[in-house]
Amino acid sequence: MIIVEPGNPLEPPASDLLDASQALMRRLFNPEENHFLSHDALAQPDVRFFIARDGSEVLGTAALKLCGDYAEIKSFFVTDAARGRGIGAALLRQVEDTARAEGVTDLKLETAELLDAACRLYERHGFARRGPFGAYAENGTSVFMEKTLPPV
Repeated sequence: MIIVEPGNPLEPPASDLLDASQALMRRLFNPEENHFLSHDALAQPDVRFFIARDGSEVLGTAALKLCGDYAEIKSFFVTDAARGRGIGAALLRQVEDTARAEGVTDLKLETAELLDAACRLYERHGFARRGPFGAYAENGTSVFMEKTLPPV
């Protein structure tokens, strides 16, 4: 059974998954195209960090960074072995539920066209493409998306 719960980005196995995610991003993109948060930044009070697990095996991570009038999804990662098992959908549900509980209705994210599975997941769950937001700039690699959460 898949369980999504708060996690600690500074401790294994969550930190190990973050390392794997960041290593992948470094292989795929130039440094100026990488916008992932450090483990320490993910442990800050304005971030809600989650893990998805099956038993004791951690299969994915996701974070919600509170940014005032919106929240940004960060560090969304599912292991290769766990893809296709609904882990991404479960993490997204938790992130959306947490955003609502925090009083946030506008979710935003930055991903990349090269991460086509991620783009498809977000689009299936109601995210639409938009232009850059916050401190992001158009770079030819990033895809920016947004979703307004319906009232409960």
